[in-house]
Amino acid sequence: MLELVVKAADSKRAEDIVALDVTQVSLLADYFVVCHGNSDRQVMAIAEEVIDVAQKNQIQVKRVEGKESARWVLIDLGDVIIHVFYGEERDFYNLEKLWSDAPLVNISSMVD
Repeated sequence: MLELVVKAADSKRAEDIVALDVTQVSLLADYFVVCHGNSDRQVMAIAEEVIDVAQKNQIQVKRVEGKESARWVLIDLGDVIIHVFYGEERDFYNLEKLWSDAPLVNISSMVD
């Protein structure tokens, strides 16, 4: 599931995709994926692609929040939670620092 999500985001040119292994620091999910786009349209395109790929692969989309504003879209797939930010919002919320106890997952083989 993680690879599908990362590849979906990458296919819409998501910037600075980061995957965090939160299994030891959160009960919410196994992985957080954080990325950003440089426009509202790009943020929405990334979010829609992740949702479409999940549905095509019979992965239940449990919850989607933030699509109205396209500043921070959260997509909950259960084991994987995806945060798609508008660039400035990502800097402001700095989730990577907030979850700094979670190790990074090497996703280099999943992106172009």
